[in-house]
Amino acid sequence: MHPSRITPYCLALIGLLSIFTASAQEKDATTAPVPEAAMSQTTHKARINGDTIKYSVHAGDIHLKDKDGKPTASVFSISYLREDVDNRAERPLLFVFNGGPGSSSVWMHMGLFGPKRVVLPSDASKVGAPPYPIKNNPDSLLDMADLVFIDPVGTGYSKPLGETEGKAFWGVKEDAQALAEFVRLYITKHKRWNSPKYLAGESYGTTRAAAMVGELQEGWGSIDLNGVMLISSILDFQTGDFTDGNDLPYLTFLPTYAATAWYHDAIPNKAQYDSLGSFLSEVKDFALGEYASVLLKGDLASDDSKASVVDALHAYTGLDKTYIEQTDMRINEFYFMKELLRDRGDVVGRLDSRYLGEDEVQVSSSFEADPSSYAIDGAYTAALQHYMATELDVLREEKYNVLSGDVFRNWNWQIGNSARGQGFLAMTPTLSRAMRQNKDFRIFVANGYYDLATPFFATEYSMNHHGIDKDRLTMKYYEAGHMMYIHQPSLEQLTEDLRQFLSSAN
Repeated sequence: MHPSRITPYCLALIGLLSIFTASAQEKDATTAPVPEAAMSQTTHKARINGDTIKYSVHAGDIHLKDKDGKPTASVFSISYLREDVDNRAERPLLFVFNGGPGSSSVWMHMGLFGPKRVVLPSDASKVGAPPYPIKNNPDSLLDMADLVFIDPVGTGYSKPLGETEGKAFWGVKEDAQALAEFVRLYITKHKRWNSPKYLAGESYGTTRAAAMVGELQEGWGSIDLNGVMLISSILDFQTGDFTDGNDLPYLTFLPTYAATAWYHDAIPNKAQYDSLGSFLSEVKDFALGEYASVLLKGDLASDDSKASVVDALHAYTGLDKTYIEQTDMRINEFYFMKELLRDRGDVVGRLDSRYLGEDEVQVSSSFEADPSSYAIDGAYTAALQHYMATELDVLREEKYNVLSGDVFRNWNWQIGNSARGQGFLAMTPTLSRAMRQNKDFRIFVANGYYDLATPFFATEYSMNHHGIDKDRLTMKYYEAGHMMYIHQPSLEQLTEDLRQFLSSAN
């Protein structure tokens, strides 16, 4: 067409086509190509539980795909397979993950289950800068079971692919469906459909484990499980969410407040108790009895009843009576962490209340950061990165997301008709249903006395409701915090308890 013959209509059409073309080119440019699923394999041997065993490590990606076979996500995992076994098909298989939501599996990998672990001081003293001791883990369960450490999408090296966004995987149900599909793909690729299978989760990972049980076991074509291992569990969020109108957490947190005060010699009459166990037994009786009654009655409670509760809370926590009265006998966890040792200038940790920190501002109502988090984060991060690069042949320039704030902030808490903000998420009924539908399904629960993130009494509350079969439930307690395996005596007892749990399977 001659330039003089171009009409305004044609110019407009050409301009519109240019916009569409530029938009399409921009979209193509921003849609990253789908990378190949990389997988490294190395062989090793280690002394575990008194025996020298040979094993292989498979570290890399498995792609999840949609119904049309198009990759939607790359899930990074590190699996340990013992080589000197006669019948792999009947060997137990543990799928392990942490929580957050938004956490990679670094903590359980390098702290509890893996054949290598980073060793931190058992007494909750400050850790500091590298180098950190990375040692063989003679307490690993690799002698008894093969281990698969999974990083959910958005954590570790796991990521969405193509045009799929991370939000497609960031939710209670979305996450459980994705990891259930990973399990299906893994047992298919490794010919492990008939192996005994367990899920092992920590913190929100216990919520994830329960949700995955529902995805795997319910419906036709199910993948039945032998059990779950719940480390520092949170299943029913009403027990742990401090929201207006919900008095339950004030009861469920109290025994952990008391244990923390006991540990730091902050209670007035510690000498009158024979042990921490006897002390906490009395505190739990008070929480379920007199304390619960007064909170339930509200303004109907008599002045004498309120005064009695204030006296008891002072005796069990060491907090000032005036402070307890000012809180209306309702002590928030973050206020407690700051208030307990305020006169000493210390704040206690949330994940592990044995840890102490010092804030710049002493008069604030809550701490500036969790002392038990910043004490261990650098060590675990450095240890895993060093281990992957030097021993597992995994050396990637992309960032390994230890804990993703994006995942947590964008999490969809709704499952079915229940949303966390509109009625509390409850996963214990799913585990109870799993027990009714699978006669061999068992539950192991590990609780830390000094865990202010997922208090042990909240877990007891959950396990005493919803019809859990107590004959197939194992509850254990350790004098440490959320990651009780940091404490060497607790690590040794925990692994012994886990071995007993695995070996007692029918």
